Amino acid sequence: MAHGRRVSALGLAASSVLLATSRLHVQARTIWSAGEAYDALLADRARVIDIRSREDWLETGVGARIWPISMHEDRFLDRVFATKTLTRDRTVGLICATGGRSGSVMPALQRAGCDGYADISEGMLGSRRRTGWLAAGMPVVSLGAAITSLPEELS
Repeated sequence: MAHGRRVSALGLAASSVLLATSRLHVQARTIWSAGEAYDALLADRARVIDIRSREDWLETGVGARIWPISMHEDRFLDRVFATKTLTRDRTVGLICATGGRSGSVMPALQRAGCDGYADISEGMLGSRRRTGWLAAGMPVVSLGAAITSLPEELS
């Protein structure tokens, strides 16, 4: 129950900050599979951020080429916006464990008029309809390697 309140509070906080700082246009919700996200990463059409907690990252690793930016840590929204600035016209995918956290952040981005984001709704562990990054056999790196890959602006 505490987790649900924390996510709801984040959604409200994210909405107000996003409304105050966004200058992008609204788009329809974009949902990608783990495979689509990985293909976009390999083709340099996207960047992906893993918004799970450090504990999650330590347990499963972080998807290869994915930047770990936890929604549970300070400066989350600043780092999300910095990611979009760094990626220019590339889509920024959001991934979590099963799609719950990424699914809660996406509507806040949309209400704020932000575009250029995609929800990798099956997550790392899979959802009811999809297998997820790990079960699909997508590559994973250690948390240390993922943090090392972060651009300085996102550290």
